[in-house]
Amino acid sequence: MSKMEVKTSLLDNMIGVGDSVLLEPLTEDSFLENLRKRFDHNEIYTYIGSVVISLNPYKHLPIYTAEKVEEYRNRNFYELSPHIYALADEAYRSLRDQDKDQCILITGESGAGKTEASKLVMSYVAAVCGKGQEVNKVKEQLLQSNPVLEAFGNAKTVRNDNSSRFGKYMDIEFDFKGDPIGGVISNYLLEKSRVVKQPRGERNFHVFYQLLSGASEDTLKKLKLDRDFSQYNYLSLDSATVNGLDDAANFRTVRNAMQIVGFMEDEVQSVLELVAAVLKLGNIEFKPESRVNGFDESRVKDKNDLKEMCELLGIEQSVLERAFSYRTVEAKMEKVSTTLNVAQAYYARDALAKNLYSRLFSWLVNRINESIKAQTKHRKKVMGVLDIYGFEIFEDNSFEQFIINYCNEKLQQIFIELTLREEQEEYIREGIEWTNIEYFNNAIICDLIENNQNGILAMLDEECLRPGTVTDETFLDKLNTICAEHQHFESRQSKNSKFLTDHSLPHNCFRIQHYAGKVLYRVEGFVDKNNDLLYRDLSQAMYKANHSLMKQLFPEGNPAKINLKRPPTAGFQFRVSVSTLMKNLQTKNPNYIRCIKPNDKKAPHIFTDTLVCHQVHYLGLMENVRVRRAGYAFRQPYEPCLERYKMLCKQTWPHWRGPAREGVEVLLTDLQVAQEEYSYGRSKIFIRNPRTLFFLEEKRRQCLQDLATLIQKIYRGWKSRTHFLLLKKSQVVVAAWYRRYAQQRKYQKIKSSTVVIQSFIRGWKARKILRELKYQKRCEEAVTTIAAYWHGTQARRELKRLKEVARRKHAVAVIWAYWLGLKVRREYRKFFRANAGRKIYDFTIQRLMQKYFLGLKNTVPSMSPIDKTWSNRPYQFLDGAHTELRRMFHLWRCKKYRSQFTEEKKAIYEEKLEASEIFKDKKALYPSSVSQSFKGDYLEINKNPKYQKLNSVVEEKILLADFVNKINRANGKGAPRIFLLTKNNFVLADQKTGQIKACVPLPDLSSVSVSTQVDGFFALKLKEGTASAAKGDFLLSSDHLIEIITKLHRTGAPAANRDQLNIDISDEFLVQFKQDKVCVKFIQGGPKNGSSAACKRKNNRLLEVCVPSP
Repeated sequence: MSKMEVKTSLLDNMIGVGDSVLLEPLTEDSFLENLRKRFDHNEIYTYIGSVVISLNPYKHLPIYTAEKVEEYRNRNFYELSPHIYALADEAYRSLRDQDKDQCILITGESGAGKTEASKLVMSYVAAVCGKGQEVNKVKEQLLQSNPVLEAFGNAKTVRNDNSSRFGKYMDIEFDFKGDPIGGVISNYLLEKSRVVKQPRGERNFHVFYQLLSGASEDTLKKLKLDRDFSQYNYLSLDSATVNGLDDAANFRTVRNAMQIVGFMEDEVQSVLELVAAVLKLGNIEFKPESRVNGFDESRVKDKNDLKEMCELLGIEQSVLERAFSYRTVEAKMEKVSTTLNVAQAYYARDALAKNLYSRLFSWLVNRINESIKAQTKHRKKVMGVLDIYGFEIFEDNSFEQFIINYCNEKLQQIFIELTLREEQEEYIREGIEWTNIEYFNNAIICDLIENNQNGILAMLDEECLRPGTVTDETFLDKLNTICAEHQHFESRQSKNSKFLTDHSLPHNCFRIQHYAGKVLYRVEGFVDKNNDLLYRDLSQAMYKANHSLMKQLFPEGNPAKINLKRPPTAGFQFRVSVSTLMKNLQTKNPNYIRCIKPNDKKAPHIFTDTLVCHQVHYLGLMENVRVRRAGYAFRQPYEPCLERYKMLCKQTWPHWRGPAREGVEVLLTDLQVAQEEYSYGRSKIFIRNPRTLFFLEEKRRQCLQDLATLIQKIYRGWKSRTHFLLLKKSQVVVAAWYRRYAQQRKYQKIKSSTVVIQSFIRGWKARKILRELKYQKRCEEAVTTIAAYWHGTQARRELKRLKEVARRKHAVAVIWAYWLGLKVRREYRKFFRANAGRKIYDFTIQRLMQKYFLGLKNTVPSMSPIDKTWSNRPYQFLDGAHTELRRMFHLWRCKKYRSQFTEEKKAIYEEKLEASEIFKDKKALYPSSVSQSFKGDYLEINKNPKYQKLNSVVEEKILLADFVNKINRANGKGAPRIFLLTKNNFVLADQKTGQIKACVPLPDLSSVSVSTQVDGFFALKLKEGTASAAKGDFLLSSDHLIEIITKLHRTGAPAANRDQLNIDISDEFLVQFKQDKVCVKFIQGGPKNGSSAACKRKNNRLLEVCVPSP
């Protein structure tokens, strides 16, 4: 489709048929051909009424962009081409505008794209709902719960590289505005048998491979693991790596998702320890050891893996080793201990591994629910998304497939009931006569499985609880006895009793005729998998572990709460869960997405008819189309119907002024459509046969062609006429402009000629005046020159005379000076002897030193002790004196500087020195505090009358008084407080009233925690067990953090009789708030609304402080 082309209806530019209800003729072949045709053109979505069929394309399609979201937003369901966004938008708008709770049921076999469909629905709802910090946080947590659950609940199978091995139902909760406020996740039937054994070509759960591939060497060392997959018995090696699946990158994604959802770092570590323990558990092997009574007893072969597993779980090795060798059976007041042979020990090991992993998965779901649950208690709107196994028919079907297919039978039952009910309600609402529709009711199959007396699950539970020898064969015999006459149950024995021979039915199997077809179940393993027993010794051993999660995962291991009652079976638990799910779904308005896998090769552009036909059968899609077509195949409101087809009738085209229904009646009457082909509802027109709709569409197409021709004709005429008028107007404008231009040219020529003539005349006059002025000037200059020459001659004669007189006087002075010099030399020559050189030397040295000291006087540096400048040494012989003078001057000015200090100033410098020892090179805020003096009393509490009452209550001398903010755990916001420090206590008081909120003795203060960054946050941690610690620690922020903690350090140690107060400088520390510990984490990346640090609450156990970059 070109960029300019826009689809305005489901029927426009259709590839195949967008809604299968409109197929004509309706056969299985035409249904499959329609799906194939649309799939070949990358149209992977098709409707059956309001049901969406989705084919997995096995490639990325550009149909999930932000532009597509806006295209389908607030649009009618049938207004655009089929898309999963249309269903999601319809469900969301019904929930938001009509206050109807919704559920979206996504079904299909493994690899059909159920998980991706659920992600698309959630991402669409997240994109179209409201915005805001809290709303975005909830949306992000809901979306990030998927990677966590996929890592622990998905695995690679032969059909799908990311197959969900559990059923998931998520209730997304909205407020009255339609904004998400939380959610609740329910999980069903995790395939825990995969933990200990995987079929060929398949893998264990993703998290095992992600942990070994993506964890750091330090993490693996702590978990006592090796990267080599072959080291672990529970990991299959033939499919350890999957093309297109980056386990290392996915591990980082899961860690990040867990942090966003709200997992604490210690919780993540605990989860990884349990995953590592499962891997170690699989490596424990046993050997037989003969006893005196002739029976074999199991013993652990190599105890290294057992030891490492016990270290991970914090359990004594001997306790777990005994639990693998002995089993204690309690009956009333008696205890009987029996030994386990090797086979039983391996069974106990695998049972423990399966239970440990499945309970860890349930704990993860509960922990996610705790983080994403809605905080408000007001009534909430709910949208449920169900992503569960599709119907499964394998070559070897066991207990898991039986349970899954039972769940799909229940979903099919509720699907038919709700679909028929929706049809009937619409007919009644529109006043159309309802006719009963015949369809296959699978209630008889559900009753065969879930009947409380004669149902298969009830008989399986009864067989598991029966005393005596219980095997899968006895269970099959019981089925043959009770269910042999049931029309949907078959077995070899029931066939033989009817003298029928069916060699396709083995002796140890039974067959059930499901709504999707016959399924053969192998009875082997039914009893064991339904029992799902975990020996009590192992439960009690796990409960004794010191690991933080083990007591939550194995509560039945508590010796004080021993329950001799047999735990409910797996079948019973699943039946109860399915019953609860069905009741939940019946209270909501259903929306269906049926996912189909086009081929088994996981390749694009391949459509396998037999495979798709098989899925169409067991999804009941043909049955769904027939139910939808049983009454009227197509219905549409009167307004869009009239708008679409009004051009087919002259009376309704181009505008119909009356009611839309009357317009439709006029339209159909004019087109001579048979009366039995349609019916009028209160707000919709109902068309019985698709042929009628296609007749209307064909007429509309022909009419649109005629209208297009007419529009083209009118447009071409308008365009030519407009062009002619434009040319005419242009000619007039051009002529006017040319005439104007010609007149301007003529005027410019006349003007330029006039200017030339004027310039010549002015030039002639100017030259004439110039000649006269020059002659006059030459006459004046001649007189001046003659006078100047005369004056010069007179001056030179006088100068010559004066020079002669001066020469004569100078000659007399020179002769006299020479004569006096001669007399002096003759007089003093007798005084010069041999010591004249020494005297000259001493005189020179003395003169140089005098010059040095006089120069030093002018270059002496300032009196500041930190000024290190000093003048350069002028002569080498003064080197020693120069250095000594510099030292003496520095000592003298230091003494002068110290003599100016008062006792108070000395104390301040001592505090500054102590602050340097505590914070220098440790906290980024310290350098900016060096230049600030420690004032102490910033509130002037002794002078301020506002705090007179507070000053009278505090009897001791106040060392420090300042405003601080006390951080609230609930929202991370600060409340202003007055902070007072005395010799023995620190006090927090209300800023407005001055009322004391807390008074804590300094001996009760155990430590102080601050970050390494430029923020002012600090935590005062109190000693556990003291009266002051009842309400928990204090998390405060101040603009004078360095001074407060320095004074606490100086005062707190003497008051508590200890060497020094412990100060912890770290970017992540724990603070005790009443009974809970909250992690305070500092990250760089300043807040949006300012340059100061901001604290916000991420979840119940994490406060995050955003600090601007220095």
